Formats: sequence, structure tokens, C-alpha cells
Amino acid sequence: MVFNLVQNSIGASVAVCLLSALFIGCGTVTSRMATEQLLMSDAVDNSVARIDFRPLSGRKVFLDTTYLRPTQGQNFVNADYVISSLRQALVASRCLLQDDRHEAEIIVEPRLGTLATNGNDMIYGVPATNGLSQATSTLTGGALFPPLPEIALARSSNQSGFTKVAVFAYDRESRQPIWQSGISKAESTARSTWVLGAGPFTRGTIFDGYRFAESNLTKSDNELAEYDRPIPFAAEHYFGFPTPRTADTADPIPR
Repeated sequence: MVFNLVQNSIGASVAVCLLSALFIGCGTVTSRMATEQLLMSDAVDNSVARIDFRPLSGRKVFLDTTYLRPTQGQNFVNADYVISSLRQALVASRCLLQDDRHEAEIIVEPRLGTLATNGNDMIYGVPATNGLSQATSTLTGGALFPPLPEIALARSSNQSGFTKVAVFAYDRESRQPIWQSGISKAESTARSTWVLGAGPFTRGTIFDGYRFAESNLTKSDNELAEYDRPIPFAAEHYFGFPTPRTADTADPIPR
């Protein structure tokens, strides 16, 4: 009985190995670090781009970054990147950035609630296992048989980046509230799919259209249509020379 069990186990292992050889693919993933950095930076850009700083246009503002503290680690997409994005958004809205808070009329204070990534992998098939190898070794007391390889008809890998940013502004001298942005949330995505080992077929907000490995298969949404954004934050834009303010110029914020 033991001999038959071992014989059947060997036959099953050989059959699985032969079957898995039919599904050898060409796609591999060597690192996710670049994808994670793209996910977080894209989420930051989208979150900041949704904040409309135009109510502060033309005013001397100081960006108080006291509560945006960089974290140590390999990933350089952190508070410094958020600060630079906010500064660009303020400049794009024609705010007059000041290096000294005592020279500013308005204090702008941001906070960062979330800057992270999530991910999950799913296999459609039989996962790799060494249970059969251990069972046959226990019954026979012999050498271990090779573990069963993974048999994946298809597999997918989904990653997302999340950012939550909020900004408020107040008068430097009176400390009276002037403006608040509300909560600005953004999500960026990257999805990869392998079919019978071929892939990855990649799509998501951080890629230009649908891709196979490193080749674009379709045009991106950015090429097909323009986003309706109040501020040209994520695209090149020429602002021209500033117009001097006069007494007749309408003040966007009541004093």
C-alpha cells in the first residue's frame, strides 16, 4: 500500500511538472520600489491639484510646514515632496510666497493625513506547495520529493497609492480664519495581469495607457482628452509677467 502511494505520488509530481512546463511564460517582476514611488507621487500630485488656491491669489503668503515632517527611509516620496507640490500650486495660483512669515499677510498651514500604498496578489490556479513532498517522506522515510510548483492559469497584482491632504489659511496679525480647502483625497492605481505566464499586461493611473511589458498598446487618457482643472498644476504653463496691483484691482479676499 505504501509502495502504491509513493508510486502514485511520483506519477502525480511528474504530471504536474509536465503540465507546468506547458504554461511557462515570459513575464517577470524584479522590483516594486519604482511602482510604489510612482503611486505615492502621483497620488500627491492629484491630491494637491484638486485644491483651489485662487482665493489667495495676489496675497503675500507664508507656507507653514511645521506639521509636515519628513520620515526616514528608502522611499523619498515623503513630506518634502508634498511641500514642493504645495509651493508649486501656490505659485500657479499667483500667490506671493514669502520666506519670512513676518513679511506675509496670510499663513497657509497644510497637514498630511495619509501617504501610503496597498497591494494584493491573486492567483487563478494551484498555488505552490510542499505538502505532498513532506507526506511521502514521512511514509517512506526516504528523501524528499521536489515540491509541487505553482500552476497559474492567470494571476493579477493590484497596487494603489493613497494621499489625504488638507490646508487652511489665517491672517498673520489677527489670527482670524480666512480660508480652508476641505479634505482632498486621491488614489493612484497600478494593475498587472499575467495570462498563461505571458505578461505583464499593465494598466493604471500612473501609466500612459494599456501596456504589455514595456510597450504601449493604447493611447493614454491624457492624449485622448484634457482634464478640466482650474489650475494648470500638472502640465507646463506659461504665466507671463505679473501685472502690478493697483488700488482699483479687486481684492479676492476681504480685509
